[in-house]
Amino acid sequence: MHDEANIMQIQIINGRLIDPKMGIDAKTDLYLANGRVAALGQPPANFTPQRTIDANGMIICPGLVDLSARLASLESELTAAVAGGVTAVACPPDTKPPLDEPGLVERLVRRSETLGLARVFPIGALTQQLAGEKLSEMISLTRAGCIAFSQAKQPIFDTQVLLRAMQYAATFDYAIRLRPQDHYLARDGVAHDGEVASRLGLAGIPVCAETVAIATALHLAQETGARLHLARLSSAPGVALVRAAKHNGIKVSCDVAIHHLHLSEVDIGYFDSQARFDPPLRTGSDRDALRVAAAEGLAAICSDHTPVDADGKQLPFAEALPGATGLELLLPLLLKWAEETNLPLLAALARVTCDPAAILGIESGSLEIGRPADVCIFDPAEPWVLTPEVLHSQGKNTPFMGYEMAGRVHTTLVGGRVVFEI
Repeated sequence: MHDEANIMQIQIINGRLIDPKMGIDAKTDLYLANGRVAALGQPPANFTPQRTIDANGMIICPGLVDLSARLASLESELTAAVAGGVTAVACPPDTKPPLDEPGLVERLVRRSETLGLARVFPIGALTQQLAGEKLSEMISLTRAGCIAFSQAKQPIFDTQVLLRAMQYAATFDYAIRLRPQDHYLARDGVAHDGEVASRLGLAGIPVCAETVAIATALHLAQETGARLHLARLSSAPGVALVRAAKHNGIKVSCDVAIHHLHLSEVDIGYFDSQARFDPPLRTGSDRDALRVAAAEGLAAICSDHTPVDADGKQLPFAEALPGATGLELLLPLLLKWAEETNLPLLAALARVTCDPAAILGIESGSLEIGRPADVCIFDPAEPWVLTPEVLHSQGKNTPFMGYEMAGRVHTTLVGGRVVFEI
């Protein structure tokens, strides 16, 4: 990827090292060599540091792994990723054109490697053109670099196509990722089907749009033995279905978007299009159920980074594009959630490091000896105010604009190279 000469021997000293996969939360030093973790605690034999990073008062943790980030412009969004301590991102297939051909996937991987910022893991299109009709060439897409398959937000109307996709994926042990939302039940809806939408006269998306789709996907996963990941759960009943399925031995994992751990339907306020999400923000009790699912490790957490330009948000609520910028807010919003729920940092950081890495089946997410030296060093208490100017992402769209955040990334390393520092 890069000239080996650029990869130095680095020691990171005086920091509090938290590695959820290894269960470590202790003041200990970290040693990096040849782009990988060389040792913890004591330097390895014949180690001569070419650079020392003093992490006094900071937390050293594995680089964050983001299960879903849309990369509007590769350079700006990957710069945003490393500024947020995110060293690996999964890219959904609904790019333009969609990731349904090996050449497109290879080009994405090559361009991201050339930039040398965060690692990019493409999710391939499950069906050709994401049209939901003919299966994509999963074998050749995997060879090109895809690590799973998805429809992104595009529906598969024909359940038999989904069954065939899962049978095929199970044969080769490919992972299938689905956004559980029944197209017909959600059609034309823009907000949670409840009190707030009724008061504002907005078309609603009922919770059953999620649960019907989850139930269908779980039945097919049980039938085929496919590995299923359900992306962006938004409701308490949805969480309950996944919990029961896991208990019954179905190979299923899930995630929630960080915004859904903090916001509910009331945050729409008076038609605030910054609070338009897909799936929609639901009730306070739904949000609390998502918080519990994440706290207990049932759900991983992702940024669901969706940069939208100002024109896409400065529209009436029902016409505005859904989504928020998230790569640079994932860590401070995670810390806020952990503090509010009295969750130890060891558990909270697992949801954005080793848990998503395990779901994706990648080496990232831990500082075990021999793993890639993808490291995030941050001050958990440092305050900063979220303004458009501080964001590296092209997307300045977020309901948290103007808020004071706590938790600031100071240094990010990918493959033993410093890719961001302040």
